[in-house]
Amino acid sequence: MIPATGTTITYSSGATASTGTVVHVADVGDGRTAVVVDTTAFHPADTAWPDQPADRGSLRFGEATLPIVDAVVGATQGDGLVLGPDVPVRTGTDGWTFVVAHIVAGAGIAEGDTVEIEADAAYRAALSAGHTACHLASLALDAALADAWRKQAPADALGAPAFDALAIQESRILADGSRDVYRIGKSLRRKGFDPAALDDLPDLAVRVNTTLAEWISAGGAVRIESNGPQLADRRTWVCELPAAEVRIPCGGTHVSSLSELASATVSLESVPVEGGFQVVMTTTAVRR
Repeated sequence: MIPATGTTITYSSGATASTGTVVHVADVGDGRTAVVVDTTAFHPADTAWPDQPADRGSLRFGEATLPIVDAVVGATQGDGLVLGPDVPVRTGTDGWTFVVAHIVAGAGIAEGDTVEIEADAAYRAALSAGHTACHLASLALDAALADAWRKQAPADALGAPAFDALAIQESRILADGSRDVYRIGKSLRRKGFDPAALDDLPDLAVRVNTTLAEWISAGGAVRIESNGPQLADRRTWVCELPAAEVRIPCGGTHVSSLSELASATVSLESVPVEGGFQVVMTTTAVRR
């Protein structure tokens, strides 16, 4: 039976392996089974904000080892479990219990079984580097565009106008990088943003990369703070930068120090769309 507190997660502290008790099993079709464990080190994909993909890895029980083909957030109000895109609310919504569902190709697992879960540590490290670099790049981009606003705008974690938060259309964490898509249209102009600031994207990229180099060379500590150990508890990315400690709500995984990165750089591309254009920022992180 799924506990009312949901899944206890350990990936936010850097764990890539865990042992737990199976609390729910469901056939999801095509020979696949959703396995919910009371505790897991496996990072799932959250369809409400699918920036970081699920870990890769395996689940062991008894003498069997099954590849985990996917991991998604599941939710229940006590009358059946819904998974992935079928979850109708954001993770943490009151009145719901949230779990990590490990999707395996195979069957034979039952409630009460003890299982060992292992995430691919190399892939996790690459995603963690990409996610940290993504946050840094968004802050550096905001800073580089700070003079492009004709009206007062909401501020980011460093106090600059929050271009990233106001213009973001899609964000995806990649192995050792990320891809962010920003929509530049009438809505952003009404908020006071001057699109002319994006006329020279190569120069803008140089300014963003200069800031990134300064921050990474300082080697500041990175940590995740959490209100609790459950999947639904609020977590915050905290990073020491030369000017200030920055805090951004985030449920993903990260490096533990900027000294783990040799560099992070961005490239910027403009793509025309109906009613305006998009700016695509590709961030590349290099680990030491």
